[in-house]
Amino acid sequence: CLPNICNPCLAGCTLFITGASRGIGKAIALKAAKDGANIVVAAKTGVPHRTLPGTIYSAAEETGGKALPCIVNVREEDQIAEAVVLAVQKFGGIDVLVNNASAISLTGTLETPTKKVDLMMSANTRGTYLTSKLCLPYLRKSKIGHILNISPPINLNPIWFKNHCAYTISKYGMSMCVLGMAEEFRGEVAVNALWPQTAIYTSAMDMLGGANVEKQCRKTDILADAAYCILSKPKSFTGNFIIDEVLLREEGIKNFDVYAVAPGYPLIPDFFLDVDPDTIAMKMEAQGEKLLCLYHWLNQTELRIGLSGDFKSPFTKTQVLIFLLADGPIGASPTFKEEKKQDIVKNEGPDKTKAEGPDRDKPHVHFAADKPAGPVAETFKLIKGMINEDIVKATQGVYQFELSGEEGGTWYIDLKNKGGSAGIGEAPGKVDVIMNMSGNDFVKMFSGKLKPTMAFMSGKLTIRGDVALAIRLEKLMAQFNSKL
Repeated sequence: CLPNICNPCLAGCTLFITGASRGIGKAIALKAAKDGANIVVAAKTGVPHRTLPGTIYSAAEETGGKALPCIVNVREEDQIAEAVVLAVQKFGGIDVLVNNASAISLTGTLETPTKKVDLMMSANTRGTYLTSKLCLPYLRKSKIGHILNISPPINLNPIWFKNHCAYTISKYGMSMCVLGMAEEFRGEVAVNALWPQTAIYTSAMDMLGGANVEKQCRKTDILADAAYCILSKPKSFTGNFIIDEVLLREEGIKNFDVYAVAPGYPLIPDFFLDVDPDTIAMKMEAQGEKLLCLYHWLNQTELRIGLSGDFKSPFTKTQVLIFLLADGPIGASPTFKEEKKQDIVKNEGPDKTKAEGPDRDKPHVHFAADKPAGPVAETFKLIKGMINEDIVKATQGVYQFELSGEEGGTWYIDLKNKGGSAGIGEAPGKVDVIMNMSGNDFVKMFSGKLKPTMAFMSGKLTIRGDVALAIRLEKLMAQFNSKL
């Protein structure tokens, strides 16, 4: 047991948990079930996912029998209301609500379609608000009435807004529900938020494709223990934004290696906390570890964006890491759409990729001997020399780089057409991924001195396009690094 909590505090209580078929939600459910609590498993996964384990029924079975599986899309008020009625009929009331389910699209303002804005606002902010509203009449009657939102402290540092403004607003909306409801129902229902200090590893992380990523994460047990500590406190403990490790240290936990998947490995820090991203990047880079930036949200979510605008099951490999969820159903490989001229800023002045005079319509031969090559040009030249048919066949993507600095301009790597190519100028054919960064950082990234995800984390890199192809290029960089 936890040092300061040895007596079961949730025995006979009923917990209504959204997104509880796997991951963090399920871990909280299993922890409470050990006390003898009743669990309402409210989530979208009613049939087995093709790669991820767990449904509302399997999760309910794992709790030991005192559970009620309910298909709940938190965007649908009727589904929430029906699940609440069923819970009250079966267990006699609701004592605890855990708002864990949420949706995500980490894209910039101009790249986020309105439908995705609506999805995040309706699932995260509105879904949390509605589920709380429908459970509150019963929570107010409970001796331990408590709402726990899995949402971050409200950190107004612009770094957490600039790359994914809509998502941050929607997630902070969950946290604002804590601020408002804690005061509105003070003395009747405790309302708090819980957020992890580090990455949390669940089955969804297996789909990220990063080698040994689990070694940089903690188990879901740490959030389950932290949630249990919060729910064991009196109603007077309300309006708090709690970080799991901080709370557990206060509760007497000293050995945090028990929560690590691989004790001794450096851990990935979570977002929205008061840690400077540049500092994180430098520390992680010094350790030589790979920073996978979408870790926690993948673990906590029980939702995804589908063709019908519905949500269902955790994100797949193509939705992670690069902070851009493209249109189309999960499992489809989204492609970069042709953009209008005003959508992509182009450099003014003459096109240096074209020759002058009668040959102006012919492509300029890149890396010609009459022009001294700088580090960016040399890097592209080396990359071009390493491209072969196997790499092109395995990648099937065209990458465009908008670089700033001395060798600034438009560059490309074509790993789709014919035998592949690389050089300065517009990429041939349709572009799948566009990356914006400085020339110096580009050289560092391809030589292994700067990790792509760390570059994004610190604001040095922005990306638009096909997520799956962006991930493939990152993997190819490991091959390039040894030769650059």
